[in-house]
Amino acid sequence: GGHVSGRVLLITGTGTGVGKTIVTAAISCLAARAGRSVAVVKPGQTGVEGDDVGDVDDIKRLSGVRNVREFVRYPDPISPAAAARISGKPTIVMREAAEQINALANENDLVLIEGAGGLLVEYNPERETIADLARLTNAEVVVAVLANLGTLNQTALTLASLDHHQLPLAGVVIGRWPKAPEMVCQSNIVDLETIANRPLAGAIRERAGHLSKPEFLAAADSGLSPAFGGHFDAADFRQRFEYRRKA
Repeated sequence: GGHVSGRVLLITGTGTGVGKTIVTAAISCLAARAGRSVAVVKPGQTGVEGDDVGDVDDIKRLSGVRNVREFVRYPDPISPAAAARISGKPTIVMREAAEQINALANENDLVLIEGAGGLLVEYNPERETIADLARLTNAEVVVAVLANLGTLNQTALTLASLDHHQLPLAGVVIGRWPKAPEMVCQSNIVDLETIANRPLAGAIRERAGHLSKPEFLAAADSGLSPAFGGHFDAADFRQRFEYRRKA
């Protein structure tokens, strides 16, 4: 058959707590709404043990996507390589993770991979990162960022690293846009677009993880650009929020 392998998107971020899980859930629920088959993979989940709720459980709850996998979980809330070392559990080998992800891509329209922490966090003693996994799966990379002070340097570093690894950028999404954005957040909109050399691919309202499923779908739709099946309009967002000094 002439089956085309599904699209693989890797969701990384400028650091931890920037909204990667929310962005992953938002992309998956819009894809599912459009009738696409979606699989979500979290190669390494840290800071959970036993039956604790992990990121894929949150994604399942918010998006309704059932096909979610977590390859390994570690109890300590630290980098996967360090967590594996301390717990004595096996490390993730990116070649093996890629084989599983590529198999999922053959069976689904879209596979989403959610990294742990940022792009260069190490997963094993061989110092492999999520950037290595992106290369092995031919993934396009979505970068979740914050809008607050400090984000410009972190975003620039992450995008420079994507370029260095020759990984394609699918878009920059603000993972938590405040209800009452301060001047620095408003001012950063323009700079984030300058750094990315393209319009924002979305901005998802803060605390979206606490919404009901229908409310979350609405937040995803208004918070992600048409490239991800939503109605976010970067020019309109700039028009509404961009900081302009009062005369």
